[in-house]
Amino acid sequence: MYRMIPSQKWNRVRQEISVKQVVNPSELVEPRGFNHGFLCSGGQTLFLAGQDASGPDGRIVAPGDIVAQYEQVLKNLQAVCLAAGGTLHDIVKMNIFVSDRDLYVAHLKKLGEIHQRYFGRHYPATALFEIVGFYQKENLVEIEGTAYIE
Repeated sequence: MYRMIPSQKWNRVRQEISVKQVVNPSELVEPRGFNHGFLCSGGQTLFLAGQDASGPDGRIVAPGDIVAQYEQVLKNLQAVCLAAGGTLHDIVKMNIFVSDRDLYVAHLKKLGEIHQRYFGRHYPATALFEIVGFYQKENLVEIEGTAYIE
């Protein structure tokens, strides 16, 4: 069973209605801070490349500070979404990669506050992965995802 997100938009180019539905089956644990899935029709799909904490100069911002880096990653994702005509609320799937899961968990409250500042009460389907390392060694977090732009 799933519920429909209230927003439906009319796409004048394709002359169809775009619909985004949240899918949270009752037989799975109730999600907290994410959704299990999204079912989309109409609209366009944007594949978001992994965004790290690089600033405009290509250097990692705030080495050693996962909270500041997480915010930079969200700013980078937001820039891609806006350039494609969408917003962060159009992201339906995110994969978060961290170099240190314990560091991520230790700062979860602050990370959650930043996440809410950018996403509000929108919770994409999300997975967290701890990995061995990133291309730039100072990087602590990277996010890739998929957006559905109505």
